[in-house]
Amino acid sequence: MNMLTLSAKSCMSHLLLADTFDRFVLIEGEITTFCRFTIDGFLHKDFFDEKPEQDHARWKDLRDHCFGIIRGKRTPLNFKIILSLAPEDYPAFLSEHKITSFRPEEITGLYLNFHYDGASLQCITGISMNTFTLDKSLEKEWDAYAAQFFSSKGIERE
Repeated sequence: MNMLTLSAKSCMSHLLLADTFDRFVLIEGEITTFCRFTIDGFLHKDFFDEKPEQDHARWKDLRDHCFGIIRGKRTPLNFKIILSLAPEDYPAFLSEHKITSFRPEEITGLYLNFHYDGASLQCITGISMNTFTLDKSLEKEWDAYAAQFFSSKGIERE
């Protein structure tokens, strides 16, 4: 787990106006403006004619909705948005980072937890496994990846 303080303006631009995080899935979100909006990213598959394979909605499908809630003259009082790398991207992540001690099916989530408190924006990285392990190699690689990802996209740190 790693906590990064990010430039709110820079990060929000990427989060809401660009496709930077579109390959991620939304686990949950909560945005407080004139009232509190809560989003559960879990898909209700019975709603769809063609059942989606994934369990959570893609950020790209909810980004505009969240932007609609946030946009205006006033900044939100606070928000939290929890994204995870899409499960179908786990094998490539493990391969690219030469992590051989884990299988994709053991990973529950590779998370980016964004939290804005009205003044500063922080991102806390985290992982979740469905098996117990003392091996921290995946967590360390995810933390390093997140920091590099933000840097490569021009998301400034404070």
